[in-house]
Amino acid sequence: MTTLSAPVAAAEKPTPYSYAEDATTVAGAASSTGAVRLVAGKTYRSTIGPDGKLYYRLHLDAASDAYVSATAVPEAGSDAASSDGVRVSLQDADAHQCSSDTARFGSTRSAHPVTAWASREIGSDEYMCQAAGVYYLVVERVGAAVGTSTGASGTGASGTGASGTGTSGTGSASGSTSGSAGETSSEEWGLELGVVSEPLVKKGGSTHAPEGWNSASPEGLSGEPEHRRGGSGFAAASPVAQGVWQDEAGIRAGETLFYKVPVGWGQQFHATAELGSTTDGDGHVGNAFVVSLYNPVRGLVDDRTANYGGTQRSAALGPLPPVAYENRFSRDDEVNGMRFAGWYYLVVHLGTSVADRYGEEPLGLTLRVRLDGEAGAGPGYLGTAEPRGVFEVTEGDEEAAENGATGDTLDGAVDGGGSGGDEGTSGSGEGSGSTSGADDRRLAMTAVAAGGIGMGTLLVLVLVVWTLVARRRASGEAGPELSGAGTAPRGRHGASRGR
Repeated sequence: MTTLSAPVAAAEKPTPYSYAEDATTVAGAASSTGAVRLVAGKTYRSTIGPDGKLYYRLHLDAASDAYVSATAVPEAGSDAASSDGVRVSLQDADAHQCSSDTARFGSTRSAHPVTAWASREIGSDEYMCQAAGVYYLVVERVGAAVGTSTGASGTGASGTGASGTGTSGTGSASGSTSGSAGETSSEEWGLELGVVSEPLVKKGGSTHAPEGWNSASPEGLSGEPEHRRGGSGFAAASPVAQGVWQDEAGIRAGETLFYKVPVGWGQQFHATAELGSTTDGDGHVGNAFVVSLYNPVRGLVDDRTANYGGTQRSAALGPLPPVAYENRFSRDDEVNGMRFAGWYYLVVHLGTSVADRYGEEPLGLTLRVRLDGEAGAGPGYLGTAEPRGVFEVTEGDEEAAENGATGDTLDGAVDGGGSGGDEGTSGSGEGSGSTSGADDRRLAMTAVAAGGIGMGTLLVLVLVVWTLVARRRASGEAGPELSGAGTAPRGRHGASRGR
């Protein structure tokens, strides 16, 4: 039995989604006429109703690719049909569609955060979406009750995708569109919106996707796992490096956990998520466990599902190519998505239906993450991305992945960090090498959560821990002001992340 003990898993229901702390709240407009402007390098927070179709305005130049994403955040445990989800499209001033993407809850039929993305890419079309000017991000709810999502294909995916080749949303691989209008959520959903710009590169490079790469499944990683608690949003994603990682609190039915891995140019990413066994309950739950991979602009790369029947199960991502700029020219979505270096987001969801057969206690969760190859130089950008550094992996990023500096804290979501210009902040989010604040709070909570000790001993231990915390903070506060050292390069996308 691998269910977690009560002191560690104290929450009775999944943690709410953690939005980026620096996200600007905006209201989507019902018409393009009243659309509020979004700026590249920033993250925004909004809401959308059950029949919503919202417009947001962007001003794009003619020398950068642009990527937009929308993460739909329903209330955990709310009603969901497999066809419910969110569609994102990027359109020019004449309503020409640059690209679109749809993300659905899929066969888990479990409401959880799902993300769709779209893009405007210079050189991808001879006539449309190439000029500088006004563009519109259009976000709309889709599902059985809305009547706009089932489409002709009936595959759980629609639109051309960010690459213009067609993509599927999280959990859509099942192709299921079951669910009636009565099952579709009538609640308002939260939205987290991201806008990223990518400069053009020097001419002379290849315009074709790599024809060959090692697609064989690598040898699995073994060894004792290190503990790393998953975050509850892109901005609060817990960084992990190559290795075996175990979530000390496990994962509850209806919960979604976020991790992020720095993947450099030329590196090949592999990941497997394992769900632990339990003796509490019985029966079979189909498509209970979902593992998804998103790239640095929150574009879906791959997702896999697994059934659950009380015994251990695993879900491994499909073979992915080494990160390369030229991957964007592929018509294969999984290859196309591996077009940038930067933080890649591993998102794990356990369906709410698991609780019906196996109760509310969390199940054990283990991640096996592997990176093959040495990180190389980038493609030679002619400008600066927004947010700055979003397509880079710094020493600070690698250190954060090894040490587990970020993720959820007692104060809520971590700063997404790294927006361009003067927008950057000094929180412990994307790419930050600063770990003391989160580590201090985790240290104190570990003491409080420890079971099997007397109340008097516990109180003394808590006082000792907080005294040590106060001394560490007092000794460290003056350092950055005196030397400017100790801060890793900012600029990761993730919630302004930047994103």
